[in-house]
Amino acid sequence: MQDLTEGLAHFQQDVFPTKAELFARLATTHRPPTLFIGCSDARVVPELITQREPGELFVIRTAGNLVPAHPGDPVDDAGVGGADGVRASIEYAVAVLGVADIVVCGHSACGAMTALAEGQDLTELPAVARWLRHAAPAAAAQRREPGALIRANVAAQLANLATHPAVARALSAGVLTLHGWVYDIPTGAVERVEPAALAA
Repeated sequence: MQDLTEGLAHFQQDVFPTKAELFARLATTHRPPTLFIGCSDARVVPELITQREPGELFVIRTAGNLVPAHPGDPVDDAGVGGADGVRASIEYAVAVLGVADIVVCGHSACGAMTALAEGQDLTELPAVARWLRHAAPAAAAQRREPGALIRANVAAQLANLATHPAVARALSAGVLTLHGWVYDIPTGAVERVEPAALAA
């Protein structure tokens, strides 16, 4: 906690003053052009990877960068719940903020995808096990090794994303574009993934 306290003091004394004009503008304006859906993994920092300033990304971070499908999808019918906060954030980003792009970003060495690929016993982590069922389509398509599953999962989450009514409307109107990325932690490389990759 001491590190966080020292970091906060550094931000308030040194960083904030150099960006005072930006923060003054952000106090009354919130129009990020991009929704970034990434993993909760501490090694994956959306603003660092994309070099964006405060106010430029609307960020959702979930274990495994999972995007629950809209209710009524078979994944939900299987009893996977507790995802309304993610759905609400997606709806808000698209319908209220009017983001033009959504990035779903997976990453190398993802613990969630490794657990699925290796069939790890999650008995002692029931909430994690339930949450990872949102990756069921990818897991069914790619069980060979974590790297393949990571890419397939990004494609599957793009497909889940398209089931959300606000997203579907924006895609149909041609005002929204979906992007799939896989970030490689040791090299900084980013691989693009298309939804069709799930069937590969």
